[in-house]
Amino acid sequence: MTEIRDVEAVVFDVLGTLVDEPSGLRGAIREAVPASDDASVDELLTLWQQHVELEQQRIAQGHRAYANTEIIDGEAAQRVADRAGLTDASAVARLATAGQRLLPWSDSVAGVERLARRFPVLGLSNASRTALLRLNAHAGLRWHQALSSEAVLAYKPAQEVYRLAVDTAGCPPGNVLMVAAHAWDLRGAQALGMRTAHVRRPVGDPPKHSDAFDGQFNGLDELVTALTPR
Repeated sequence: MTEIRDVEAVVFDVLGTLVDEPSGLRGAIREAVPASDDASVDELLTLWQQHVELEQQRIAQGHRAYANTEIIDGEAAQRVADRAGLTDASAVARLATAGQRLLPWSDSVAGVERLARRFPVLGLSNASRTALLRLNAHAGLRWHQALSSEAVLAYKPAQEVYRLAVDTAGCPPGNVLMVAAHAWDLRGAQALGMRTAHVRRPVGDPPKHSDAFDGQFNGLDELVTALTPR
């Protein structure tokens, strides 16, 4: 088992790493458009995800002023509603907040709690401040501190987002471990000098052969063991 030493603080990505975002969005779409079959729901989910990815890229490229995830999710929900022919305003409004009601993976709550007994543990998410607060409460995630990229008006993998976590941790980047299911997220953290650990999830972005992360784990139990060896 890989051991990761000299870590003073642990930073977790949230969406996809600790909560199952695609399943939560898929369930919310099915609730809003109950007549849709599986193929239609998947098509609407792809429409949502593509809008969010495109708008965050436009912001990163300077083609759009910063807008938080509540705004972008609201736009995505309206696109889904337009495509599905959904005209109930209350249903569209509820769909827009689907990202605040995501369920944790089976090992997330206990894994974060176990690490928090040993290290300062932070969440670092692209979710807005309000969305992150409500998501943490719904999923039962207990942080020492949860940080939203909204604080620096940017989205990961922008360097200022990771700098926010390092500055909050109050120790050198080389003593801060970034944990994520997305290799692109870890590359962003690595570029700032942070330590990195990939946790495999069904919806994650797997590492490439060229990636050299400090550890790769099948779940949080393995990660906890690597960080707290006997």
